[in-house]
Amino acid sequence: MCGIVGLFDAKDRASFDPNLIKAMSDAIAHRGPDGDGAFNAPGVALGHRRLAIIDLAGGAQPMASEDGRTVVVFNGEIYNFQEIAADLSRRGCIFRTHSDTETILHAWRVWGPACVDHLTGMFAFALWDQRDETLFLARDRVGKKPLYYSVTNDRYLAFASEIKSLRVWPQFDSTLDPHAIEDFLSFGYVPDPKSIYANVRKLPPGHTLIWTRGKSLSIKPYWNLDVAPAENLSMGEAIDALHAHLRRAVDRRLISDVPLGAFLSGGVDSSAVVSTMARSMTDPVKTFTIGFGVDDYDETAYAREIASRYRTNHGEAIIDPSDIAQGVDTIDRLIDVYDEPFGDNSAIPTMRVCQEARKRVTVALSGDGGDEAFAGYRRYLWHVREQQVRSFVPSSIRVPFFSTLARIYPQIDSGPRFLRAKSTLRELSLSTADAYFNSVAVIHDEPRFRLYTESFKNKLQGYSAKEVIREHIGHCPDERPLIQAQYVDLKTWLAGRMLVKVDRASMAYGLEVRSPFLDHDLFQWATRLPGNLKLDGGNYKAVLKKALEPWVPHNILYRPKQGFTMPIGQWLRTEWRNVVREALNAPALADCGVVEPREILNLAEEHFSGARNHDAVLWNILIFARFVSKLRN
Repeated sequence: MCGIVGLFDAKDRASFDPNLIKAMSDAIAHRGPDGDGAFNAPGVALGHRRLAIIDLAGGAQPMASEDGRTVVVFNGEIYNFQEIAADLSRRGCIFRTHSDTETILHAWRVWGPACVDHLTGMFAFALWDQRDETLFLARDRVGKKPLYYSVTNDRYLAFASEIKSLRVWPQFDSTLDPHAIEDFLSFGYVPDPKSIYANVRKLPPGHTLIWTRGKSLSIKPYWNLDVAPAENLSMGEAIDALHAHLRRAVDRRLISDVPLGAFLSGGVDSSAVVSTMARSMTDPVKTFTIGFGVDDYDETAYAREIASRYRTNHGEAIIDPSDIAQGVDTIDRLIDVYDEPFGDNSAIPTMRVCQEARKRVTVALSGDGGDEAFAGYRRYLWHVREQQVRSFVPSSIRVPFFSTLARIYPQIDSGPRFLRAKSTLRELSLSTADAYFNSVAVIHDEPRFRLYTESFKNKLQGYSAKEVIREHIGHCPDERPLIQAQYVDLKTWLAGRMLVKVDRASMAYGLEVRSPFLDHDLFQWATRLPGNLKLDGGNYKAVLKKALEPWVPHNILYRPKQGFTMPIGQWLRTEWRNVVREALNAPALADCGVVEPREILNLAEEHFSGARNHDAVLWNILIFARFVSKLRN
């Protein structure tokens, strides 16, 4: 993995200051500690920071074609580059290196913008075609690699792997986007294509951007999830196919010229990856685990069991509240790494495990994507069941009936979902999209808007983060509820939260993370499986667990799901209590005019007393408060 930056003038050929592109590149030096390079031509400049993984001697960037017509800067890995290179060689292309980067140059010459259709991997790249004066940007299908851009005066384009590089650009506008703030306080992250800044956008996954000098900028999709139902596979047939898909996805990600290992949480997905790696590799797998020293959150014992079974070279570290007791320093570090408010508190242990792994390896495989591909979240089952009721009861009866029951049913904030009937009754009165929003939102509309100032509500102009879910439900090419949920999560939760978390946490330490479950062939095959093979009653990821039975112990496959989270609610009441109070009372939070300080402080006191659990909401507001304070300074 690497980092890329660039500038383009769509109207003129005046050269950019070489010091500017170097400063933009230096801002993301952590992404590529092994080298840097720049390309400057009239009206265009490209910069690159390299983390050397493949062809250590010949893969330096920016890389130009032999005739100098095309130049590319590339972040990521093309796993099928050897097959593509063989195809292109048969077409007359002559390769000078063994790097996947050169494959992109030749693919552009042969296929043009359609070159992305041939690439399997994780990537974000920018290619400059000097003959046509065309800049071409592309991002991988599911968004494993980031790409931010900003357009000013309908003329200048600045792009980068991280926002911190764009902030170096003299024309950077730090005005915040009210809709993005609403999204963040709803979800705990800013979904694509928005960023927290009004004039910075993310190129969506599976999209390309092309801008030819003298013409208009164009952004187009080149891939979408194919959700057409697969043939009716039996469980046995699906297991055989899954074995082949997973083995191929893992083997693709074992190609490396540097040391390689894996994250091992002790859950189903990471155990699947490690067990598959162990069967493919001759040397012991290097594995890494993070624990919390709190039984309800700690999975290290399960990780050790897998490590012992496969004789991995295992390492673990335990996070204690005292390790992050500095509070503000920890949060400020998160903001520096993520560039915008990011509320997934598991970013803290993710950064820690990446830091530990980087001491021994340069590449680590992870189990990310298993839950999204094989339906591992509880909300999927509830969405399916609730949608069955919606389809059975006409809305003219359903809406008033269930909304009335929801109003009179007592509020129960904790316990199993079936005991929290008020929540279920309320969901049944809503549309499919609005009910799913409530499943993934940190806080629902009514209590969230109660926190907002009147001036901020006016800035929203009626906008709600629900629009994000409504849009993706509306674009989903299938009405089956499980497919809808998986499709929405691919476009939002996965791209905007899970992959952002892992990319920034790993690249902060110069570590490349590869995710076999996000192999687009495997992911698409899994999504198209019949629902009963993924959700078998209350057995989530049924086909995956069944397929792993020969290699992963039963007590790991079928234990309750824990998730990779910290005891943040407990810590906010104890070690971090003063940090919360200080941040919520900071002048910058009041001055930004988003939330009512009194409402926020009341929320905090309820949490401190144990009367209610507001951990997720408080954490997001704490992150936002520190973000605006740092922005102000």
